[in-house]
Amino acid sequence: MTQAEIEHFDVVIVGAGLSGIGAGYHLQAGSPDRTYVILEGRAASGGTWDLFRYPGIRSDSDMYTLGYSFRPWKQAKAIADGPSILDYVRDTAADHGIDRHIRFNHMVRSAAWDSATAAWTVEAQVGEDIVRFTCNFLFMCSGYYSYKAGYAPDFAGMDSFQGRIVHPQHWPEDLDYSGKKVVVIGSGATAVTLVPEMAKAAGHVTMLQRSPTYVVSRPAEDGIANWLRTVLPPMAAYGITRWKNVLLGMVFFRMARNKPEQTKERIIAMVREKLGPDYDVETHFTPRYNPWDQRLCLVPDDDLFESIKAGSASVVTDEIETFTATGLKLKSGQTLEADVVVTATGLNLEVLGGAIFSVDGRPVTFSETLSYKGMMYSDVPNMASSFGYTNASWTLKADLTCGYVVRLLNHMTATGLRQCTPVRRLGDEGSEDWLDFSSGYVQRSVHLFPKQGAKEPWKQHQNYALDLMALKFGKVEDGAMIFSNPMSTRSPAAA
Repeated sequence: MTQAEIEHFDVVIVGAGLSGIGAGYHLQAGSPDRTYVILEGRAASGGTWDLFRYPGIRSDSDMYTLGYSFRPWKQAKAIADGPSILDYVRDTAADHGIDRHIRFNHMVRSAAWDSATAAWTVEAQVGEDIVRFTCNFLFMCSGYYSYKAGYAPDFAGMDSFQGRIVHPQHWPEDLDYSGKKVVVIGSGATAVTLVPEMAKAAGHVTMLQRSPTYVVSRPAEDGIANWLRTVLPPMAAYGITRWKNVLLGMVFFRMARNKPEQTKERIIAMVREKLGPDYDVETHFTPRYNPWDQRLCLVPDDDLFESIKAGSASVVTDEIETFTATGLKLKSGQTLEADVVVTATGLNLEVLGGAIFSVDGRPVTFSETLSYKGMMYSDVPNMASSFGYTNASWTLKADLTCGYVVRLLNHMTATGLRQCTPVRRLGDEGSEDWLDFSSGYVQRSVHLFPKQGAKEPWKQHQNYALDLMALKFGKVEDGAMIFSNPMSTRSPAAA
């Protein structure tokens, strides 16, 4: 391939999901003179919301915070189903012309930075071919987990099971579970979504968990939001609801961290109220860890609890000894009959889509870098990634990240400099994990991710209000972000 065949863009965005579409909007709105392309490895946009097709797929955050800051969520349900969210993302792309910038079936495999040209060379696989792009800034919006396969433990005896085993990440279209006995292995967000939905048609659904998770219920509709839309313009109503939910979430998180025992008692008491005094809440809904050491599971309108009370679903807390021909034998000696087993056992995390990166010929090992403001990496120039909050909606942080990237780009144009690099200074040591979460899917892979430091800008707040002040209003020249590499063909004044 010759240089003439390599396309150049000011910005290459990787991923056409919730983050990538948002990045396209912010780039168009805040830096409209720049050219960009979105490289999407799959054949469709939407990311998570197109990939997951399991029954009941929905948000586990309210749409007033999971939605974009610039596009109101107008539907009645705040806890929305997957197809509605997918429509929202794709409508955003179509309405703003972002979809015209997407190249589908372009799986990014590598990216190499060259300081002499102040450009990345990005290689993407298209079928059997490799195509190349160059760009001045690379924006990774590919999420944090592998799309190839979810995490599926190799349980003993699986080959002997005569029923069907499926993983939610790749739900088979031909699966008919009507009237059948279903066992869902897991207790996270996916499991608590699947169980009440499958229970509507299955003979019975059992949620088999090794240990309990905190489960909280909230109304599927936000009554205040729906009322505000009747008396205020859409953006005003949306903005008020968004801030209401952000502040409520921040207050709850702070309470959970400062008073974990009281918070735990409150959550468990609410579950006991839903399921009644005779239900064994201590065994099945009382976790061994504190609230927000792992992400809480959200159930809308008590649907999980209602299916348990109705007898169409049940919870078993035990460990698997082995699969049998007709189900599962547990370590307690109990057996569970099953026609279908769903392994809702989690994700496989992946750093920046699994692509290989290098800077001036030197490979980048991200586990040896420090995370800068939760979006860039020490000694890696002109590259950012979109990663949401662990204790709030993904898009809250993604929106702020996009805005900050636009500020960086515009600052480089204004100063006539081509390169921005987060550089750690003496005393900037990284010893803390990037994700402060005890969830199994995090602990299995966290060693692959960057570290974070003990102080700003290497320390992540996990706090929207603090990040808003730092990313939207804070200085871009903060002593850690080094701007360099002057333009050789024009002066800063001309820029």
